[in-house]
Amino acid sequence: MCFYLKSRWRPEGRKLVYYGMRYGKNLNKNVIKLSARQAEIINKLPIKLDKLQYKAVRKLVKQGIITKNPPIKIPTSFAEARFCTSCPANDFMIPGLEFGKDGLCPICAAKKQTEELKSVVPIATDMPKAKKSRFDVAVFYTGGKDSTYLLYYLSKVRGLKVLALTWLIPFASDSAIKSIENARKFLPNVEFMTRAVADCDLKKIYRRLYSLNENTCACPSLAYALFYPTLVEERVPYFVAGNEPAQMAGLYFNGMAPKIAYKFADSKILNFFVNLGRVLTLHPPLRRGQFHSLTTMNQLAFGTNKLVKLFGYRNELVENVTTALHEVPEIVMPLRRAVRRSSRTGNIPAFVQVDFDRISGGKYDWRKVKDLIARECGWVAPEEGDKGLHTSCKIEKCKEYSQFIRFYKMRSRMIPFSAIEMSIAGQGKNLTREEAIAEIENSLGFSLTEVPECEIMKDYLK
Repeated sequence: MCFYLKSRWRPEGRKLVYYGMRYGKNLNKNVIKLSARQAEIINKLPIKLDKLQYKAVRKLVKQGIITKNPPIKIPTSFAEARFCTSCPANDFMIPGLEFGKDGLCPICAAKKQTEELKSVVPIATDMPKAKKSRFDVAVFYTGGKDSTYLLYYLSKVRGLKVLALTWLIPFASDSAIKSIENARKFLPNVEFMTRAVADCDLKKIYRRLYSLNENTCACPSLAYALFYPTLVEERVPYFVAGNEPAQMAGLYFNGMAPKIAYKFADSKILNFFVNLGRVLTLHPPLRRGQFHSLTTMNQLAFGTNKLVKLFGYRNELVENVTTALHEVPEIVMPLRRAVRRSSRTGNIPAFVQVDFDRISGGKYDWRKVKDLIARECGWVAPEEGDKGLHTSCKIEKCKEYSQFIRFYKMRSRMIPFSAIEMSIAGQGKNLTREEAIAEIENSLGFSLTEVPECEIMKDYLK
């Protein structure tokens, strides 16, 4: 009898790699080390296994990775896809998505175990008025719904003096540009600051990034690099992230952050050892959130920490942006100086997250939030009025398409972020399952044919 390698598994040297999302206890266990003998056998599949060959790969047979059944066909459209019974996750948008006997996807099956994974940066419940700065907090402001809602909450609800930082990207949507203009009128206690990158430098970064990612999505990492020296100079005590809960949890399901990363900020033991190391090297100890700022900016300025690589966790997006960013030393060198200076002096803005669910009364409802910020901040919805996931960029579909096609064709191990985020959001968390499915099928870039928005990006690179 002939044995086959299960769909979406591929031998890569002495490793067997799964391009999909596994179920239950195997979640994020997508790499299996192989012996030389196992690798030799697997590379010959499909074949009939003799007794010795079977013995060598028996564990893989028991796990269903090597099977007597021919590989299943991967869906080529949403019409062919199998959908989770509880959320919009499906095996076209996430090829290789495994399901339980109850029809649940891995994301829904792990819902109880992951509901506390709020953020990889500390959750801020109180941000006092600054004593040594003109500003209480800083926000990276794109004109999208999430950053506008954050700006509204910090300035109008909390009454804080906010520095809104906007990187003038060439692909900002018309609605985002108008939203930023209106926010200046509606929020007088907010100071707005913009930065631009010269076209010649930006094209160097984008061309390098395109060669790595097949898209030019560099936000927010490039914005952090541009504005961090200003945050240090202005002694801003807090930098507040505008990521909604679905985005934060997505890092775990993509294998980019272990569970401990979500608990680090509140771990007294881990923080003790970090600060002990700093004191011994004559550096001031870090307060809550400063470690996260420093590590984020360190990666952008100097590359991924070797210790992170050792544990097998990597953020392909940030790594590629970092590589591309280093094409322009004029951006990297001021960032390096600011990182070194802030680490030496302890003048580090604390990188924190606001829990959107909590400040929204328990549920961050996209529709209600959009109505609120339209009324209070003059926010302008995109042309696709029902679109809720990302609303500030003209080439968002291009990013989704490139991430999807790279994963679909097994050129990248990174699951499309929008696929995970919409699956989480569509659990009834931010919108209904039906609303999420409609947005996925009609407004996002999950397609086997290149989406028109890619031409905008390619035209800029010419």
